[in-house]
Amino acid sequence: MARFIQSRVRKDRRLQRKRRHFRVRKKIWGTTERPRLVVFRSSKHLEGQIVNDDESRTLLGLSTRNPEVEEVEVESDQRKVELARAAGKLLAERALEEGVRAVVFDRGGYNYHGRVKAFADGAREGGLQL
Repeated sequence: MARFIQSRVRKDRRLQRKRRHFRVRKKIWGTTERPRLVVFRSSKHLEGQIVNDDESRTLLGLSTRNPEVEEVEVESDQRKVELARAAGKLLAERALEEGVRAVVFDRGGYNYHGRVKAFADGAREGGLQL
């Protein structure tokens, strides 16, 4: 019985996040001049993509599973947060090479807190305008 209730709550959490994401996506749209920076957060990793919604095309993508990000030395006890910041910074550097200067930040239905915020801060440090 407890297992059924627990799995039901988990599904509801995913459904709630999807609903929040759809609600946010009604207002946010990535264009050629200002594409959308979307974040996906799993329990272990974080992924970011720069998307042009006008052309339905992904311009760039990066994850904390990237070897360049995993090589980053982390001294604090918040390893995931620091790796998210490094991933945001690396994605911003690659975006600047592609000619993308400004993006619209799509938090993907997640709270702007912890790893999501660190990713956004890393993108700002890398030179992107959010």
